Amino acid sequence: MRIVLLGAPGSGKGTQTDAIIARYGVTTVATGDLLRAEVAAGTELGLRAKPHMDAGNLVPFDIVLGMIEHGLQTLAKTNPKGFMMDGFPRDLAQAEALDEILDRISQPLDLVLFFEVDYEEIVKRLLGRGRADDNEATIRNRLRVFEEKTAPLIEYYTRKGLLRNIKGTGTVEEIGQRVQAVLDEIA
Repeated sequence: MRIVLLGAPGSGKGTQTDAIIARYGVTTVATGDLLRAEVAAGTELGLRAKPHMDAGNLVPFDIVLGMIEHGLQTLAKTNPKGFMMDGFPRDLAQAEALDEILDRISQPLDLVLFFEVDYEEIVKRLLGRGRADDNEATIRNRLRVFEEKTAPLIEYYTRKGLLRNIKGTGTVEEIGQRVQAVLDEIA
């Protein structure tokens, strides 16, 4: 099972991650974890990324892609149950690059889950968390960036026949049941 989770910040993707891992045995591919692992291992990619990370800058896209490809190749050998990506891709260029990587390693995506939640509900959820960076202006800006950069992926993956919508409202359990119903079809 090879899946991507899509949804605006606060749509519930992260909340469902542990249940997906526990039920299906997939491994989460988190770009931040891959970056830290490559740096810790002292790989060529890690050595190229370290100065950017130490300076608090974004790691260049080509380095991130190299790490994702290396991570996915390793996962293909170590976990035959597959992977789940959350937080990548974030825009069309990343989605196209991911497709190229997956084609090269013969691990095409099975499914993209899009967590559909009304933006006003998301604002209410995130304001309720009480985090320092969760003020209304910041939340609305993150939603604007999502709409601008990530929302086009919905159409991209729909055209590829991979997108499935998950209604992201209700209890955690209700949303989990919707996710499970979709994933059970491909498991």
